[in-house]
Amino acid sequence: MTAHREGELVERIINFQSKIQRRVGAALSAHGIGLSEYLVLNQLHLAPNQMLRRTDLAERVGMTPSGITRLLNPMEKIGLIEKEQNPRDARVSLVSLTEPGQRIFEESRTSFEFASAALVEGLDRKQLGTLADLLKIVS
Repeated sequence: MTAHREGELVERIINFQSKIQRRVGAALSAHGIGLSEYLVLNQLHLAPNQMLRRTDLAERVGMTPSGITRLLNPMEKIGLIEKEQNPRDARVSLVSLTEPGQRIFEESRTSFEFASAALVEGLDRKQLGTLADLLKIVS
């Protein structure tokens, strides 16, 4: 593949990412959260004891540690998550899912799934599988 075609491919991926953020974000806004908040709630929901280190959470949602901190502060204020600070090392502070956070996650998951399905409705099962396999390779 030439550099021109690789650049075009990356531009298409970026455009699709923007489409994902707009459409899925709009569906999630009915629940009072955005896509980033949903991704945090999802990772905490999946975690053992619904708790993760802040640095692990940042990595799992593709954010920097400082970026995840800025995202978590308002989530903590509205009661979706709780943070437990380590006085010796902020990097090992723990983030846990609260009961209201779990409820919002469960309510928003259906909206997320419907919006996601609408984004790829033009693909058949084989194409979806191929796309998923390719994304695993490059991510």
